[in-house]
Amino acid sequence: MDFLKETLSYSADSPLLFTQPYFWVFFTILTGFYSLLYKRKGLRNGYLLIMSLFFYYKTGGFFFFLLIFSTIVDYFIGHAIYRSQTKKKKKLFVALSVFVNLLVLSYFKYTFFFIESFNSIFNTDIPAIDYLASLTNSITGSNFDITSIFLPIGISFFTFQTISYTVDVYRGKVKPVDSIIDFGFYVSFFPQLVAGPIVRAAQFIPQMYQDYKLTREEMGHALFLILSGLLKKMVISDYISINFVDRVFEAPAAYSGFENLMAVYGYSIQIYCDFSGYTDIAIGVALLLGFRLPINFNAPYKATDITDFWRRWHISLSSWLRDYLYIPLGGNRRSKTRTNINLLITMLLGGLWHGANVRFLIWGGLHGIGLVIHKLWIKINPFRKKRNVFYHFFSLFMTFHFVTFLWIFFRAQTFDKAMLMIRQITQQFGASMLFDMIIGYKIIFLLIFWGLIIHWLPSQFKEACRGLFIQSPLIVKIVIIILTVFIIYQFKTAGLQPFIYFQF
Repeated sequence: MDFLKETLSYSADSPLLFTQPYFWVFFTILTGFYSLLYKRKGLRNGYLLIMSLFFYYKTGGFFFFLLIFSTIVDYFIGHAIYRSQTKKKKKLFVALSVFVNLLVLSYFKYTFFFIESFNSIFNTDIPAIDYLASLTNSITGSNFDITSIFLPIGISFFTFQTISYTVDVYRGKVKPVDSIIDFGFYVSFFPQLVAGPIVRAAQFIPQMYQDYKLTREEMGHALFLILSGLLKKMVISDYISINFVDRVFEAPAAYSGFENLMAVYGYSIQIYCDFSGYTDIAIGVALLLGFRLPINFNAPYKATDITDFWRRWHISLSSWLRDYLYIPLGGNRRSKTRTNINLLITMLLGGLWHGANVRFLIWGGLHGIGLVIHKLWIKINPFRKKRNVFYHFFSLFMTFHFVTFLWIFFRAQTFDKAMLMIRQITQQFGASMLFDMIIGYKIIFLLIFWGLIIHWLPSQFKEACRGLFIQSPLIVKIVIIILTVFIIYQFKTAGLQPFIYFQF
């Protein structure tokens, strides 16, 4: 009984992660029963809804009620929009959906940030208290901590997903889902629930009513994505994070400028391998269940300008910001000045989406400035119509280092630590100890170098490797899976790291 209770109950110290053996036991059991239900679409969708809610409960605990609340609110608002006879009423219901969803998101994500900012600006002393937890304690006799607000896992992702649904119903791109069970399944589908990709209703809802289909090639592709995702996360990202990057960002002054610089390079590949690794696993798991999720990364460090980078990095978020924020603000349909302002607003809010901290505003704002400068550069660039290998390399080099530099503000715990890290790099480089540091961190630096080299390999080569795996016999696939598990076990560190984007 104790084992069953522990298995079914939520533990903040042991969330249900793709990197834990428990998840793959969960997924094996899920697919076992799924094989009996997949032909009956109603039962299939209801079953996956229940399993997805359980997954979120095991990952986020009590806050799975927020997921249910968001599902119910936007299900009925979607139908209200569709039934409304006037455009004015439709707009009111869309505004209600946006207001409710952003209110919930803002409360959990930005309450303390707004209170602290208000106190700082107006020299007031308003106490930062979790009023919702306080109210819950007074009603139920619970003992929630009211001095801080716990950010529910994945709230930013499913909030944006449900907002896009109501807006698309208003725009006539999709019809409201008839069954609340089916709509709940769309919102809570567990592979992409807690860290994306953000799936549009028009992309996913039609799949809920299609027959299950999985070709031999698609199964091979799914396995390839899962294995590559686990290797990215557990071999590269976790290892360099625990053994190097986290330590340097924690105390920049204790390390030389060279070590700080390598930590910044390390974080560039760490966050990519972490987030794209999660996405690879999510897409692969979803594909095994018969659902196709959109690509979320396309070799972002191959970008030759900052605009190209945002076409390749976190594609579901950048396209969401474009379609539901930048374009409604006016996009590039008005004056050049207004277009630039729209870009800056979009990137500032994109930065704020990542976290309630001035560091994220700086990160988003500098990306916005980079986009504005690139728009100006396009018009005067003398190389834009020429194929020049050296200019291409120079553009890639500059874009990568611009993006990498801005990761300092994204990752550092405080703005002061970010500036300290920059000062260490520019003023305390430690060149005299360069050889000793390279030897001392040889495994870490080799992993960073290896990760970047693999990332920059030609797409044709990587596609050929994927094709070889897909076409290989079953016994070869099994051997590769066993070898992958063995490699992961060898690199397994003291503790598994949660996926970086869980916090957003």
